[in-house]
Amino acid sequence: MHALLDPFTTEFFSRALLGGGIVAVICGVVGTWVVIRGMAFLGEAIGHGMLPGVALATILGLPLLLGAAVSAIVMSGAIGALQRRGRLSYDTSIGLLFVAMLSLGVIIVSHSRSFATDATALLFGDILAIGSADIAVLGVALAVTVAVTIGMHRAFVATAFDRRLAQVLGLRPQLAHIALVGLVTLAVVASFQAVGTLLVVGLLIAPAVAARAWTTRIPTTMVAAACIGVLAVAAGLLLSWHAGTAAGASIAGSAILLAALSSGTRALLERATRLRSGADTPTTTAAGVTPALADPTQIPERTS
Repeated sequence: MHALLDPFTTEFFSRALLGGGIVAVICGVVGTWVVIRGMAFLGEAIGHGMLPGVALATILGLPLLLGAAVSAIVMSGAIGALQRRGRLSYDTSIGLLFVAMLSLGVIIVSHSRSFATDATALLFGDILAIGSADIAVLGVALAVTVAVTIGMHRAFVATAFDRRLAQVLGLRPQLAHIALVGLVTLAVVASFQAVGTLLVVGLLIAPAVAARAWTTRIPTTMVAAACIGVLAVAAGLLLSWHAGTAAGASIAGSAILLAALSSGTRALLERATRLRSGADTPTTTAAGVTPALADPTQIPERTS
C-alpha cells in the first residue's frame, strides 16, 4: 500500500491531483447540464475547435490556455451566429464548424515543424505539468462556474424542460442558453491541460452519466459527478504513474470505466428488484410542467 501511494509524496503529482480535482469539479457541475440538455456534441466540437488557437499560441510563444480560450470562444460565437443568420439546424452548424476548426488546426500543425514534441500534449493533455499559476486560474474558473450555475439555476431548469414556458415566466431562455454554452466553453478550456483537445468530452460527460444512474435531483447529481470525476483523476494519475501510461488518456479512460460500472450496477440492481417483486416493467411516474418548476432541483424528464 505504501508503494501505491508513493506518488502523492512528490510535488508535481500533488499539483496534478489538485489541478485535476478542480477540473473534475468544474466538469461535474457543467457536465450535469450537458447530459440533461443533450449537448455532448457541442462539448466535443468546442474541444476540437480549440486546436487552431492552441497551435497558433505555440507558434507565437503565447500561453496555450490563452490560445485555447480565444479559439473556443470564437467557435462558440460562430455556432450561435451561423444558427441565427442561416437556415441550418443547431447540430448542422456545430458539425460544419467542428470540421472547419479541426481542419484549420491540423493545417497549422502540419505546416510548422515545432510540434514534433508538442503534438501529444496538445491532443491528450499534460496534467503533470500543471503549475501554481495554472491552479490559480482553475480556481477562478471554478468560482465563475459555481456562481453562474447558482444564479441561473432556475432558468436552466425551465429552459431544459420547456423553452416556451420559460419565456412566459420571464426566465429568458435565450440568455440561459448562452450562459450554458459559456459554461461548457469554460469547462472545456479548463480541462484542456488535463486531458487535451481529443479526450475532454470524456471527463465532461462520463462522471455525470455515472452520477445520474443513482440520483434524481440536479444538485445531488452535480456533487456526485464532481466526486466521481475527482476519483477518476486520482485513479488515472496512479495508473499513469505505475503502468507508464499517458496521464490524460488514463484519466479519461478511468472516467468512462466508472460510468460503465455505475450504469451496469444500477441496471443489475433494478433487474434484481423487478424479479423479486414479480414486475415485468419498472414503475414510472408522470412528469408535468408544474412539479418540475415547483422543484427546480428535480432533473427535467424531457429536454429541448
